[in-house]
Amino acid sequence: MDFRGQPYSGMSTYKRATLDEEDLVDSTGDDIYPSSPMQVNEDTQTTDGPTCWPDRTQRERRLLFLVCVLSLGLFISLITTGVFYNQAHPGLCLTEPCITVASAVMGALNRSVDPCHDFYNFACGGWVKSNPLPEGKSRWGPFSNLWEHNMLVMKHLLENTTVKGLSTAEEKAQQYYQACMNETKIEELGAKPLQQLISQIGGWALNEPWDKNNFQEVLRTVSASLRTSPFFTVFVSTDSKNSNSNIIQVDQSSLGLPSRDYYLNKTANEKYLTAYLNFLVELGVLLGGSEETSRTLMEEIVDFETTLANITVPQEERRDEELIYHKMEAKDLTTLAPAVDWMQYLTEVFAPVPLNESEPVVVYATEYLQKVSDLITKTNKSLLNNYMIMKVVRKMVSILDQRFQDAEQRFLEVMYGTKKSCTPRWKLCVSDTDSALGFALGAMFVKDTFAEDSKAIAENMVAEIKWAFEDSLKYVTWMDSETKKAAKEKADAIYNMVGYPEFIMNATKLDKVFNDFMVVSDLYFQNVMQYYNFSARVTADQLRKTPNRNQWSMTPPTVNAYYNPTKNEMVLPAGILQAPFYSRSWPKALNFGGIGVVMGHELTHAFDDQGREYDKDGNLRPWWKNSSVEAFKKQTQCMVEQYGNYSINQEPLNGRHTLGENIADNGGLKAAYKAYVNWIKKNGEEPTLPALGMTNHQLFFVGFAQVWCSVRTRESSHEGVITDPHSPSRFRVIGTISNSQAFSKHFSCKADAPMNPKHKCDLW
Repeated sequence: MDFRGQPYSGMSTYKRATLDEEDLVDSTGDDIYPSSPMQVNEDTQTTDGPTCWPDRTQRERRLLFLVCVLSLGLFISLITTGVFYNQAHPGLCLTEPCITVASAVMGALNRSVDPCHDFYNFACGGWVKSNPLPEGKSRWGPFSNLWEHNMLVMKHLLENTTVKGLSTAEEKAQQYYQACMNETKIEELGAKPLQQLISQIGGWALNEPWDKNNFQEVLRTVSASLRTSPFFTVFVSTDSKNSNSNIIQVDQSSLGLPSRDYYLNKTANEKYLTAYLNFLVELGVLLGGSEETSRTLMEEIVDFETTLANITVPQEERRDEELIYHKMEAKDLTTLAPAVDWMQYLTEVFAPVPLNESEPVVVYATEYLQKVSDLITKTNKSLLNNYMIMKVVRKMVSILDQRFQDAEQRFLEVMYGTKKSCTPRWKLCVSDTDSALGFALGAMFVKDTFAEDSKAIAENMVAEIKWAFEDSLKYVTWMDSETKKAAKEKADAIYNMVGYPEFIMNATKLDKVFNDFMVVSDLYFQNVMQYYNFSARVTADQLRKTPNRNQWSMTPPTVNAYYNPTKNEMVLPAGILQAPFYSRSWPKALNFGGIGVVMGHELTHAFDDQGREYDKDGNLRPWWKNSSVEAFKKQTQCMVEQYGNYSINQEPLNGRHTLGENIADNGGLKAAYKAYVNWIKKNGEEPTLPALGMTNHQLFFVGFAQVWCSVRTRESSHEGVITDPHSPSRFRVIGTISNSQAFSKHFSCKADAPMNPKHKCDLW
């Protein structure tokens, strides 16, 4: 799963959709500031420099001599003081980066809190106090801050159209951005592009009486050309049980609101449902419907979506992929869900790839598909059509004129508790360009910001983390020796992808990837439609290709990381290989506590409750002995209960839903700390930061915690508890810290202190 906490829709937390200096010296060699020795005039014994001694008065010469003596004395005094200071403090790092980062660490602390009582508040209390939630944001922290920085870099790259030597793909990224920024044209067109699109699809009951028998055609159109998934989602990904091939996969679809809970628990979520309905009604009015007609239509849609929510399987019940994986032939889908003309549907969605009835398909939601087929059969055809068109409308809101943007903003203010703000247009356009042409934009980003040796440094750190994890396997008491050996082999086989996929640095290869994506510089809506068509062709093309490790699910500027079990690989984009996660000029304690824990987190995903089901080659199969499987389940139950006992705003966390991420957090911290201790053994103790009064072991844990300092609205926290497979930031810190013997040792926590409970959950 990704490290940051932004869940993906689709089969499970693991499934992804993918796409395949000049030197500052004078050119003549002359120094800008002269540094050659002064020439001596033998006749006058003076120098031909800027100061001529014989031209000075006697008084000036005495004064100048006195100044020189005093300056020399002060210089000697400073040198002497520095020598004695360093003798008295041999372990202090007094470089500018060390002083700067020490100040930042200190500013984030709340010294009035006992670290053994509440380590999150100790590490982050000062940060929270001095970082009120920015206007328009539902959550804020170091991740958000770094992403804002990366977006600003991308903005400058996209707007600098005078730069020479860009590839065609990079130029397309700039053109796509320019079209998005052409607000005059977007406002001029208004709702027309979407109205015309709806008309082409076949219309809906918003504007006029509708009575057509075109369900199958509309379903194929909105799925194939417009990349929406009204009742189920169909995609191409690696076959979990045959990692050398791609296969068509079918799963339940996402809903209009972030989770089924919003529909089913109406009392607790009434304000969100009301805001959602009002938003849909407003969209209907903007598209030409009357208030009354729009409200009637949208109420029916929300009721229908509530029925869909009832048959949708909760994510925590879908964590065992062995149980939900069902392989069949395309023709079997007709028996499973007869309401859909599957062969025509699949043929159009994956055109021009030829398919027949024996095409292999993996279904991850057999019971859901049966129920949704029954629902389609018994639902009024006008309502089905209205629902499919509404899914298209929702997808297009952000690419229409300001009225649509404002309507969505009002909905989001309720949904996530954000204060009304005017988000600069360029941020929306940078983000959308990153989504559509992220690897072309990523090439520009990498060339501009990513030091090439950062890749080697990061890869070396990954090797150290991997060693630490594998060494810890020796001391895992609940696992049998044969399974331990296989686990080590899997850890050895994990493939590291750092910085960026290699193909983006080759202009020919990069251009080839985006060759079929046509972009115009003034028609944003048209460009987005072209992107959907391009994306559909890329997906279809993948079906007959062998899975490629050079295909990434995150673009290089992304501030995140992920592990993919079918490729047994961990991916660390360039975007996260920066402060506050990593800096070459910082103490290793901070780097291991920052990016080191990220690396350990992703590596541990290979051995969480889902990742452990995949072998070293990325195949879903039983490769553990039964005794170790049972012991693993017993050990992980400890974490299910530990995190299930935490709550935020009186809402308990779901320890089962967050289990995989909690395992990764705990394993990541343990491996990173062990790797840091091993680094010290090899290199010796490093200097400590000034003024903090902390050992570097303590700094490691503080650095880890401060990555998670955050502020969040109550509504956003509620959404996170319901939907996010990661625990809230506070519990990602205190949950892992509470299970760490090393933490309690270095902070001298008394037995049974809140951060040092007697019973600790220990897995990896």
